Amino acid sequence: MKPTLITQKQVATFLQPRPIDGHKGLFGTVTVIGGANGMVGAALLAGRAALKMGAGCVRIGLLADNAPAVDVHVPELMLHSAGAALQSDKPGVLVVGCGLGQSSIAQKRLYDVLLLDAQLVLDADALNLIALRPDLRGMLHTRKYPAVFTPHPGEAARLLRCSTDEIQHDRARAALSLAQKLGGSVVLKGAGSLCATRDGKLHLNQSGNPGMSAAGMGDVLAGMIGAFIAQGIAPDDALLLAVHLHGAAGDQLAQQQATLGMRATEVTEWARWLLNQIAPH
Repeated sequence: MKPTLITQKQVATFLQPRPIDGHKGLFGTVTVIGGANGMVGAALLAGRAALKMGAGCVRIGLLADNAPAVDVHVPELMLHSAGAALQSDKPGVLVVGCGLGQSSIAQKRLYDVLLLDAQLVLDADALNLIALRPDLRGMLHTRKYPAVFTPHPGEAARLLRCSTDEIQHDRARAALSLAQKLGGSVVLKGAGSLCATRDGKLHLNQSGNPGMSAAGMGDVLAGMIGAFIAQGIAPDDALLLAVHLHGAAGDQLAQQQATLGMRATEVTEWARWLLNQIAPH
């Protein structure tokens, strides 16, 4: 199947102007579950990205024993333990896996998440745990809301039980196979990210550059997808919008002669700037 190219003009149509009497309750809640010991930053990056892409409220449920009580750089984020965050009456869109780890408590939290009647974005160790545990994978097909999955080639290989070389040899087939196997939408990340949507279509993203081969980029992307879903954009459209905007933000940074040493935090800032350029007012 030949993929359709994702364009800025296309993804801009997914955005709607905000009402003049809008308030945070209209723009959804994102709850990030992750941040185990030594990986708190991953969850914070996802949460910051969700907030800066326009989500009305962002909670972060951390697994770390020594988790911070506040993000001093973005104090608007609400930090909790992972268990407390999942007890909320309205968790909104759940972004799960950023710095989650694979401990027994991480597995328990993912199991708890899959029982909830909520929209999901599953990244990183959430994908690795699903690859390890067939029971968790089976739960994906009984849920009301199909999830969005964001594997890189290594994670895709574990999910499809093949080698990374096989994934890279036929990325289109891999993306479509993952969408079918997992029962949701998939972005197979990498140079020329491929998005397989639930309608069986394949979309190619050409924004982005080698400078984005850095820690935290995937966490930022997961948070962006969650934010757009929380604001009422259909999951497939939210996926295409976030993937394209994420890469385009990296391209803006590259134009500033910042390809080497590019940081995920900087990509978030440029993504916000670009979002405000293309959003209707």
